[in-house]
Amino acid sequence: MAATRTWDIFCSVIDNYGDIGVSWRLARSLAREQGAQVRLWVDDLAAFQRIRPDIRPGHAQQSCDGVTVCAWRPDMPAVYPADVVIEAFGCALPEAYVANMAARSPPPVWINLEYLSAESWVAGHHGLPSPHPRLPLTKYFFFPGYTEQTGGLLRERDLLARRAHFVRHDTAAYWQSLGVPPPVAGEWRISLFAYENPALVELLEVWCAGAEPVTLLVPEGRILPQLAAWFGQPGLHAGDSARRGMLEVRVLPFASQDEYDHLLWACDLNFVRGEDSCVRAQWAARPLVWQAYPQAEAAHHDKLDALLAIYTAGLEPLAARAVQGTWQRWNGVPGAPEVAACWAGWRARRGELARHAVAWQAGLATQPGLVETLTEFVENKLSEAVRARNRGSV
Repeated sequence: MAATRTWDIFCSVIDNYGDIGVSWRLARSLAREQGAQVRLWVDDLAAFQRIRPDIRPGHAQQSCDGVTVCAWRPDMPAVYPADVVIEAFGCALPEAYVANMAARSPPPVWINLEYLSAESWVAGHHGLPSPHPRLPLTKYFFFPGYTEQTGGLLRERDLLARRAHFVRHDTAAYWQSLGVPPPVAGEWRISLFAYENPALVELLEVWCAGAEPVTLLVPEGRILPQLAAWFGQPGLHAGDSARRGMLEVRVLPFASQDEYDHLLWACDLNFVRGEDSCVRAQWAARPLVWQAYPQAEAAHHDKLDALLAIYTAGLEPLAARAVQGTWQRWNGVPGAPEVAACWAGWRARRGELARHAVAWQAGLATQPGLVETLTEFVENKLSEAVRARNRGSV
């Protein structure tokens, strides 16, 4: 049974919090929902602590939510490999650990958990094997995705129920906990979690001069220096607020994962970045603007276009153009329309875009989640290995 399996998940923190965010959600779900014994190896526990405050960066090993969290250091001790070994986003495993994997019989199921993409080629590469050049090991590429031909999206079993309860019963208390007054008629509550962005000033100017009040909720992060400069202030910090025209900005402390979910659920529109927050915004059933992680030669624009194509399918043309134009402008796509024209579309089709976000979430929820597809894949591979070993012993 899957409940008896052991898992080692290796995470090298590269993009601030996205890599560890996905890895931690996966580890916690495997432990909680599948009864798995999980070790999560992390090379930057200080970054992990930002999204999980009770993590102690100086500890070599600690337990958290049923997961054994281990410091992944160059002098990592020799350990017996788990039944399942996951390289999160292609991080290179220690050579000694790989050698120990090869010594196991049968060897572990070795998976490279890839980045999420809606591009069409993903389905054809999902699950493909990659034999090790020297050792009797095979690595499998596992792609999260938006179709049943991929690994699906990461979500906890109770996520949608928790969100529904929050929206029905807890939203007012949430605003009160932040010291933010209840929204007034016509107001936009917008969250902003972003990398540095040349389009920010244009967006702020549009909101500042707009017809409806905009309250912008900004967790501490890389975008704050740009915001402070626009307001003519030396800096902005958690607890600060600033106002110009119809725009008010409130700076929030950097949020834990659960707290960030609450922010996404409570807002009317969410600006998100990278992979983890993009997926959580989709599960939030709120309209979103995604900032893809910038890549060399603008390769991230292909990922942007692929998700845009499926996300806006079925939208009325003006609503679709508003979403497409805003995402493209926010990601620096050449020739994208100005923010003012895009925002006019958001205002005109506000209700339709809100309903679309709910329908989009409902459609995604009909597909198997990443944890379910991953554990099924693993069980199949382990069964194949046992049958092969039995045939060899006859």
